[in-house]
Amino acid sequence: MAAQKINEAHDHIAKAEKCLKTSMTKWKPDYDGAASEMAKAAVAFKNAKQFEQAKDAYLKEAEYHTENKTLFHAAKAIEQAGMMLKDMKRLPEAVALIEKASVMYVENGTSGTAGMALDRAGKLIEPMDLEKAVDLYQKAASVFENEDRLRQAAELLGKASRLLVRLRRLDDAAVSLQKEKNMYKEIENYPTCFKKTIAQVLVHLHRGDFVAADKCVRESYSLPGFSGSEDCVAMETLLAGYDEQDEDQVNRVCNLPLLKYMDNDYAKLAISLKVPGGGVKKKKSPSAPQGGAGGAPPAEDEDEYEGGLC
Repeated sequence: MAAQKINEAHDHIAKAEKCLKTSMTKWKPDYDGAASEMAKAAVAFKNAKQFEQAKDAYLKEAEYHTENKTLFHAAKAIEQAGMMLKDMKRLPEAVALIEKASVMYVENGTSGTAGMALDRAGKLIEPMDLEKAVDLYQKAASVFENEDRLRQAAELLGKASRLLVRLRRLDDAAVSLQKEKNMYKEIENYPTCFKKTIAQVLVHLHRGDFVAADKCVRESYSLPGFSGSEDCVAMETLLAGYDEQDEDQVNRVCNLPLLKYMDNDYAKLAISLKVPGGGVKKKKSPSAPQGGAGGAPPAEDEDEYEGGLC
């Protein structure tokens, strides 16, 4: 079966070469015909699991489409060549070709296709190179943003933000999250803005920047439905506990389902959050007199703090 497909591929290559020949009656090469035959050769090689030859055939097809000024089809062929490299587990090379195709898509005026190609490239490289995946997701987001397709842009920025957290590039993650949140606000997806506020607070507290975390919550009061919401109350309580170095209060909030069931990268931030200076474990004071550092008075302090924030 494979031998038959390989022979079939070589037949198509011969036909492609014939299309390129000129004569007294045929002054110009038939690039369209050559590209069509080379595409068939690539598929035949692919079906025979001859991925290196399939990749070369797709690149030849792209070359002929470029000569024929059919750039969209050239980009498609280059992207297909990239997928052959993926099948050969040569992921960095695959991604390089998909990136090249995405530039051609943009030049051809098909930016949406470029964005989707970059997203695919990001998914391919993510298991082996997080930094490159971030770059690809950010490029894809930028392409969609330029097309005013903010929902897609925000989703791709979301992928970049999570990976930046995983890489502990928290300053960059904070910037990315703010941009995401602004996009969701613009398309009036307010519940997602609330979740982004929680992510922002966790990132800023891990950066040791309480002021920035507090500012994110305060700015969110302008979002319809945020004030008094579960998200709002949790963040006010978290910030109060953090500011008062109340480790128990911080742990209680960070173990709420609201935070524990966030995207895994943010959930890990919640679970690992420590208050500055080691914190005060108020519950672990059995020798404390009644009305001292036990359970009830801290709760009152917490309520007063929350009232002030609201």
